[in-house]
Amino acid sequence: MSRYSKDWRTIALTIKEQAGWRCAKCDRQCLRPGDDITGLTKSERTKITLTVHHHNRMPEDNRPENLIALCTSCHLGYHTRQQSNVPPGQLSFEF
Repeated sequence: MSRYSKDWRTIALTIKEQAGWRCAKCDRQCLRPGDDITGLTKSERTKITLTVHHHNRMPEDNRPENLIALCTSCHLGYHTRQQSNVPPGQLSFEF
């Protein structure tokens, strides 16, 4: 059973749109739905994919003040420097 709400995709999309599809930590411009990814490797696409992080690391807590838009690299950094609820490999990617 997932700890994420059934409307998580909608919630995450809203947070990403509010962030202008930019990482709140490093300000990297990330891919928007429908962007042309022709010519990008899987690794390149992964680096510019925007994710949503729960500050308190509780996926059930979707209050806007608990959510932040982060690129995959920054999100991975948050989870590797702190204990978290992310299973090994969930956020890993190749460079």
